[in-house]
Amino acid sequence: MQIPKEAKRQARVLFDSALDDSGRPDSVKALFVADLVVKAAPRHSVQILREFSRLIRLETAKHHAVIESAATLDKDTYAAILNSLHLRDGGLVTVETKVDPSLIGGARIRLGSLVWDASVRSRIAALSS
Repeated sequence: MQIPKEAKRQARVLFDSALDDSGRPDSVKALFVADLVVKAAPRHSVQILREFSRLIRLETAKHHAVIESAATLDKDTYAAILNSLHLRDGGLVTVETKVDPSLIGGARIRLGSLVWDASVRSRIAALSS
C-alpha cells in the first residue's frame, strides 16, 4: 500500500522535529511526537506513524555499526576500528560486535547501509566468480 504524499510530508516534518541539536534522533522527542500523532489522530495517522518510524529507524541505523569477525578482536584492532568509526561519524556511533567463524578470517563492518568487507570468505567468493 502506498503512502499518500501528504502523509509522507507530515512524517518528514515530524521526523525533523524529533532530532536533537546534532541532527540525530532523540528518543524522548520521538516518543512525544508519536504520542501527539496518536492523540490528534489526523487523517492517515497510521501511514504517518509508519513513515515516521521508518525514518527514525533508518537514521538510527546510520549511527550503529556492526563489526563481524572470524575470531574475537584484540584490543588494539578493536580500538583502531572504533576510532575510525568515530572519526567518520563524528564520535557518536554505537558498536555491536559479533563473532562469525564462517568469515574464515578478517572482518566485515556495517555502518547503516555501508558495508566494508575484508573477510577471507568474500575474497574467496570474488576469486571463484
